Amino acid sequence: QVQLVESGGGLVQAGGSLRLSCAASGATYNINDMGWYRQAPGEQRELVAVVVNGVGTKYADSVKGRFTIDRHNANSAVYLQMNSLKPEDTGVYYCYAKTFVDYWGDGTLVTVSS
Repeated sequence: QVQLVESGGGLVQAGGSLRLSCAASGATYNINDMGWYRQAPGEQRELVAVVVNGVGTKYADSVKGRFTIDRHNANSAVYLQMNSLKPEDTGVYYCYAKTFVDYWGDGTLVTVSS
């Protein structure tokens, strides 16, 4: 079992920045991929950024050049630095970890005002 706890969401004006944090506990030694998804109101959950096998990174096209994912294997944490935020970045951001199964945090709300 892996537990994920997110923090760092909030309200920010367009053009601003936020940094999301996710702390993992439990069977973290089994984690392969770790990253972030988001879900906007009325939309499906979508990939934002993920670190694959602890090495490679993958970003949604809509956030490339603005968001940076960073994973710390020593403390089983993953961070998402979000710059140049846009109103369309608004949503609930979920931390994700993949072992033999998928684990999800409860989410943290990011609201970007225009």
